[in-house]
Amino acid sequence: MSMHRRQPGGASLLVRADDGSVVEAVKRVMAGARYSAHLAVTGNWKHSAVVIAAVAAAVAPPPAPNGRGQLAVRLLAAGRALELSADCRQAFGDTMLEVRMSKGELREALIVDGRTALVQSGNGSAGRHAAVISDPAAVGALDLLFAGAWANARPVADELRLDRSLRGTLARRILEQLRAGRTDDVAAREIDVSLRTYRRHVAEIMRVLGANSRFQAGVRAVELGLLERS
Repeated sequence: MSMHRRQPGGASLLVRADDGSVVEAVKRVMAGARYSAHLAVTGNWKHSAVVIAAVAAAVAPPPAPNGRGQLAVRLLAAGRALELSADCRQAFGDTMLEVRMSKGELREALIVDGRTALVQSGNGSAGRHAAVISDPAAVGALDLLFAGAWANARPVADELRLDRSLRGTLARRILEQLRAGRTDDVAAREIDVSLRTYRRHVAEIMRVLGANSRFQAGVRAVELGLLERS
């Protein structure tokens, strides 16, 4: 495994982004994990599946009878990572695993117990790499960013329901009417459905989106990526 010290204090190490090095880095970060592992993946990083598998392997053995509770794993996924999240449920087995989907931009990271992190870095003079971070302030900041993204993300079950309920042609046309702020009468005529049918669909859309008004439903649709930002 090839690592390079980033600063003399050893607070951060650079890891060559090949599969073997990434797996070893995950083992290093997961060593001694007691409470939690927070993992953010986008599916665009070559090693997303490798990292997920390595984390699953690290938490697979049952906890020793030393009073330590079961490790809780939170997987925050975006983009193509939804496919990875489905596969990883089997890999994690009975682990306390929660998976949520994010529509915002994510930074690939693994944060363990709020004390150590593995973060993807871009290409530099040393090539593509990841950083192992143990500086308390830096890891704490990453954990806060993860917590914020997690709070705004949706459980996978909700995301799949959105896919089924709101990605059809009619639902999209209704969402566009809601975003435009048109009245029910005008919107129903615009998309050529009865007023009763339109209102029935609007009620269902608002329920699924958790919206309290038609305007809020339109805003939520944009936030969730169901409509493009104008």
